Amino acid sequence: MGNIAEYIKMAFKNITANKGRSFLTMLGIIIGISSVIMVMAVGDGTANAMNAEVQDLGTGQINVYCSDDAVNTEEWMTPEDITALKEKIEGVEGATPNDGASGTTVTGKGEFSLNLSGGTEDLQKSMNFNIKRGSYFTAADVEEGNRVCVLTDSDAKRLFGSDDVVGMDIEVDIGGISSSYRIVGVTQQKENTSFISYTYEGMPVSLDVPYTSFSNFGWESNSFYSVTVFSNDQASGEEVSRDIIHTLETRHHCAGEDYYQIQSFQDMLSEMNDMLAIVTTFISCVAAISLIVGGIGVMNIMLVSVTERTREIGIRKSLGAKTSSILLQFLAEAAILTILGGIIGILLGLLGAVGACKLMTASMGSAISPGIKASTILGATLFSCGIGVFFGIYPARKAAKLSPIEALRRN
Repeated sequence: MGNIAEYIKMAFKNITANKGRSFLTMLGIIIGISSVIMVMAVGDGTANAMNAEVQDLGTGQINVYCSDDAVNTEEWMTPEDITALKEKIEGVEGATPNDGASGTTVTGKGEFSLNLSGGTEDLQKSMNFNIKRGSYFTAADVEEGNRVCVLTDSDAKRLFGSDDVVGMDIEVDIGGISSSYRIVGVTQQKENTSFISYTYEGMPVSLDVPYTSFSNFGWESNSFYSVTVFSNDQASGEEVSRDIIHTLETRHHCAGEDYYQIQSFQDMLSEMNDMLAIVTTFISCVAAISLIVGGIGVMNIMLVSVTERTREIGIRKSLGAKTSSILLQFLAEAAILTILGGIIGILLGLLGAVGACKLMTASMGSAISPGIKASTILGATLFSCGIGVFFGIYPARKAAKLSPIEALRRN
């Protein structure tokens, strides 16, 4: 133990004797470690913010859609199916078809493209908003096919210059057929929801309407390709999904035909996380290349150090120093260089992650905190130590193998 302490002391002495060269040697390690730490912390923080936002939106959403076989045989889902799903399956709080149409409208602010989302009164469960003015359309509006609509406050301002528009009418034109819709509600996006945003400048204005109101444009919405089902927090997603498929197959007499497919909100969330993890890992691997470059820099400097200290090595070996002692001395120096670089890199990486998250929070309006994991810091530390040992082995072995006579002969 005393010898190891002596090697470390000598290594620090040699490192501090050439401060500028030592810092430049560590620079590649510092850049590599700090880049990896920052990228992974920002990536994890972004994933955490997205997950929190999605969890707030509601993980009980289950999307049911028709398979190709169902489409080919025209076994679409119907309004009666939606009623059955709500009434017969325990844990289901609501269901809505995913119906829609595109149109245009003209106001005093100009002409605008429209996206109409048709559904039941349960459509509001899938939206990430609060009611700001008025109210959402009701089950009675759906049953009677009333021409009423709900829009966001930002879209209301685009159309009319104000969000105080409850009771006003919007003239909707679809395929040359015009119909007037009465605004009954204005919504406001929830705070800290920059990842899930439904409106941005240049996007068509979105209107939520009863799906039955589409009959005013000459078609009846009696068949649907997809339906969204909402289950409560206590319900098992897998059990509800099985009950949905069973109910639909029983009603359409197609048991075992796989006419209807399920995609839960959790599945979509998992896919999003997997994609983000792949991107984060890829960027981290690219950043880690600088660690290899930094390791090569350590090896080069250690080789220079061996050359400069050849006579010192010869004197030590002639006085009885063992080959293992010379080896450990140079390995200790290489390891300390990379450990110091790793510590500085970790600190800079954490500071960089905090700064990057603050900039993202300020620009996006969504609170993002760096996802700092002990495993990431530990892995970075071990990796930097490994780099030092790995790239220090060759110079250390070269120094240890020098014969005393050859070493003393050199100037």
